[in-house]
Amino acid sequence: MRTPTCAFGLVVLLAGVAPAQDSLGVRTVGCWPFGPASAVTLDTARNLAFVGAGGGIFVLDVSVPASPVKVSEMGTTGSVQDLCYADEYLYVADGVGRLRVITVSDPENPEEVGSCPLPARARGVAVSGGHAYVADDTMGLRVISVADPAHPVEVGNCLTPDRAWCVVVRGDYAYIAGRSAGLRVISVADPANPAEVGYFDTPGYALRVALSGDYAYVADHMAGLRIISVADPANPIEVASCGTPGRVSDVAVGGEYAYVTDDVGGLRIFWVSDPTHPVEAGYCILPGTASRLAVSGVYAYVTDGSLRVVSVADPANPVEVGHFDAPGSASGVAVRDSFAYVAGGDLWVVSIADPAHAVGVGHCVTPGSASGVAVGGDYVYVADGDSGLRVVSAADPANPVEVGFCQLTGRAGSVVVSGQHAYVVAHFSGLHVVSIADPEHPLEVGSLGVYAYGVAVDGDHAYAVGDNDFSVVRVANPESLYEVGYCFVPGTPRGVAVSGYYAYVASTSLLLVIRIADPTRPLEVGRVSLGPGGEGNAVALEGGYAYVADGSAGLRVDSVLDPARPVEAGYYNTPGSAVGVAVRGGYIYVADGSAGLRICQFYEPGVEEISNIDWRLANRATVVRGVLMLGAVDSRQHTAYRAELLDATGRKVADLHPGANDVRTLAPGVYFVISPSPSSSPPEGERVGVRRRPASVTKVLVTR
Repeated sequence: MRTPTCAFGLVVLLAGVAPAQDSLGVRTVGCWPFGPASAVTLDTARNLAFVGAGGGIFVLDVSVPASPVKVSEMGTTGSVQDLCYADEYLYVADGVGRLRVITVSDPENPEEVGSCPLPARARGVAVSGGHAYVADDTMGLRVISVADPAHPVEVGNCLTPDRAWCVVVRGDYAYIAGRSAGLRVISVADPANPAEVGYFDTPGYALRVALSGDYAYVADHMAGLRIISVADPANPIEVASCGTPGRVSDVAVGGEYAYVTDDVGGLRIFWVSDPTHPVEAGYCILPGTASRLAVSGVYAYVTDGSLRVVSVADPANPVEVGHFDAPGSASGVAVRDSFAYVAGGDLWVVSIADPAHAVGVGHCVTPGSASGVAVGGDYVYVADGDSGLRVVSAADPANPVEVGFCQLTGRAGSVVVSGQHAYVVAHFSGLHVVSIADPEHPLEVGSLGVYAYGVAVDGDHAYAVGDNDFSVVRVANPESLYEVGYCFVPGTPRGVAVSGYYAYVASTSLLLVIRIADPTRPLEVGRVSLGPGGEGNAVALEGGYAYVADGSAGLRVDSVLDPARPVEAGYYNTPGSAVGVAVRGGYIYVADGSAGLRICQFYEPGVEEISNIDWRLANRATVVRGVLMLGAVDSRQHTAYRAELLDATGRKVADLHPGANDVRTLAPGVYFVISPSPSSSPPEGERVGVRRRPASVTKVLVTR
């Protein structure tokens, strides 16, 4: 039973060279942390929308609501749960136990100015009167002074019976959506000593709350919309309720209408001129799962994985008029040259020219749900769910375009490329071999009904893994596939990689090593446990190590120098759910679900990690018109100054020198100045083999 007791958000990316607390031998180098859109708030004075998407924030110009335009993007180290805008500052409930304060006085150059650690997971945030009020999950309400936004500090707190999920503040009261604890009312007349004064036990799970007049409107999950009188904050009383087709997740009130998001019913609009007798006025079904919303004037801004702009000028007939695509959950990654290709709902192209400052440069919409990706030459091959195999030209990485497709039976989940064939595993239909001799006209040439989640190809054989199965398929003649070997595998294997006489299989809680010297008689010869609760989604090999994307257990690194005796060598608990992995040139690229792309490094035994944590905000843009000025070179630096100018795709367009650099011939757009480190050799006494701080990166905007 619940009790009334109260116990005493141009590009800015976080670049890091620090080992995480929850890692061993692995450190984060950089990230492109964007995922599904799940939070939104507005700056109505400047026609801006701030959209939380995975671990990042998009700043959008919505002056023309039907055509939202990205102004800038910014990464965080956590997962954006909620956003609140006030007086040119964006307050971010970052999900990892921290409130972040970001100045957006210049929307093109958002910059974090301060943060405050919290004991649990920041779920919701509201700002009023020099204080930020944070719904901090199992640790209730936290009150943070933001009188100095650069130095936020906690001044008070009040525990709640279950989990604080959302907070709104008006006057001397904070109203908490407390999940199974319903609506909680807390006096914040003295912010240093908040105290609960009343509550109402809603029948469902109170997730969000909005206020209008004397009423609180509660999004109560399966129990729909609840309308509660808070005329007497000490004695809130429910006066009405409204059901919806599915589960309610958010609510906003504007004028005579309450706007509700429903997971299957989209945006629902209720006439609440008389709050005691609400009436549904209209609804708009959306493509995704409607979650969060904000309302301004005649428009509702709704997140459903992307951002949907819905005209509510006629509440009886709301209609979507615009949208902004956000990435889906990253589930696959492939790397070629200076680019990472991420399957996340669609195909996303990320420049990794400087891995510490990964930048999204291209996007190709796919008709299905992109989950697997492979690269061959100038083409990217995408396993696109029910839409089969899609072929995308990446000759211009900033403008990837689909040039061909091959429809398959089943749901295409993963893909590898070998020679002139793509090998696609489709759920419910098995292994498909597609000729890509002509990438614009891919053609299925063979298939075999093996139950599989992942596949690797080496020579004349494909190695497919599925529930308890390791199957060896002869593919010398793609038109006549047949199984030549089989080995039982415990758990649910999803990933496989092959090197020499061994196959490495990522399964539930285990990495298994299978000897395949005789493909007709595969034999397990070694195994090592993965992370607790791990899933073994994918595996990649480099330099005697296996790198496993292990779901909620993050990235696991296992030494396979002796295949018969694999041992754990390191790990990194990523902020999302590690689904895909690729390794290239000493960098590990992890498709981390809703947390986007993480870029890591592993340090072999005997090599020290850098101990100082130096997360820094980079790429504050400088506007350049005609001439790019660089400062003088310090005498302690090299006499040969090697700064370079790269375009947004990571291609070098000019060498730079101290002083004036003529850039009048360059096309307007975003560029990056890559400056050398102060020294190319380590200081006396520093160990050789310890990677030093990367060169500095400055973002510039070239205009006419």
